[in-house]
Amino acid sequence: MANRLPPLNALRAFEASARQLSFTRAAEELFVTQAAISHQIKALEEHLGLKLFMRKNRSLLLTEEGQSYYLDIKDIFNSLHDATEKLLARGAKGSITVSLQPSFAIQWLVPRLQAFNLRHSDIDVRIKAVDQPDNSLTEDVDIAIYYGRGRWPNLHADKLHTEYLIPVCSPLLLNGKKPLDSVNDLTQHTLLHDTSRRDWKRWFKQVGVKGVNVNHGPIFSHSAMVLQAAIHGQGIALANSVLAKPDIDSGRLTCPFNDVLISKNSFYIVCRENQLDIGKIAAFRDWVLDTVEEEKDSMDSGQIMS
Repeated sequence: MANRLPPLNALRAFEASARQLSFTRAAEELFVTQAAISHQIKALEEHLGLKLFMRKNRSLLLTEEGQSYYLDIKDIFNSLHDATEKLLARGAKGSITVSLQPSFAIQWLVPRLQAFNLRHSDIDVRIKAVDQPDNSLTEDVDIAIYYGRGRWPNLHADKLHTEYLIPVCSPLLLNGKKPLDSVNDLTQHTLLHDTSRRDWKRWFKQVGVKGVNVNHGPIFSHSAMVLQAAIHGQGIALANSVLAKPDIDSGRLTCPFNDVLISKNSFYIVCRENQLDIGKIAAFRDWVLDTVEEEKDSMDSGQIMS
């Protein structure tokens, strides 16, 4: 009996054409050409051995057989639609695994996560704080927050914040034995580095200060470590404005200078292109983007350092 079933594409073309009573509108709905619809209808009629449509006064009409067939399969297509909606609704529940760098998890996501839990109590979030993998999501990850330029193959990426790199230090350093009145005074202080020394080199080049040796000072693998070192008075860090903001707001860190460096990289929320509309993934992505939008004004570099 299975061999008697017509091709699904032909059935879709017939259902849309019968409902619209127009090959043109059916083609627009299914994103194909009118010729493709006509070809599918002809193939279906040949498969069934019946005429399904007829033309009268330049109008498209169903034959008696076509009308009877449409009434039967219409309910089937409605059931398929309902089943799909039900599946997507189920996809909005359960658990979701989020991968991101430890620093962003600690400084940004975790403090805000309760808001997501209140909005989506039926979704359990599993945080996987790891170093960023190369260009792809592992099979156990649903969605991630990556740091870079937003170009990862087969991944949909939405930019979160424009990243400002700002000098930060413990307030204790401002009142210490070594002055910190101008950028030239940085020659008397330890520079703290995040992953590499490139950012400080770019910052000094931008502010026009020469003669500072940036090849000294500890290098940390995670931004959260750099911030902790700065909080404990171990030196001055060039920090990501988004990650440093909680410590600046609390008074644990301060910005000794107003000079900022706009980074070429940013944080992005990413997921697989073919999973963009899955319920729980869409729910988490929308919440992150909504939260970023609500906080956008306070992310302005001038406000951060005020």
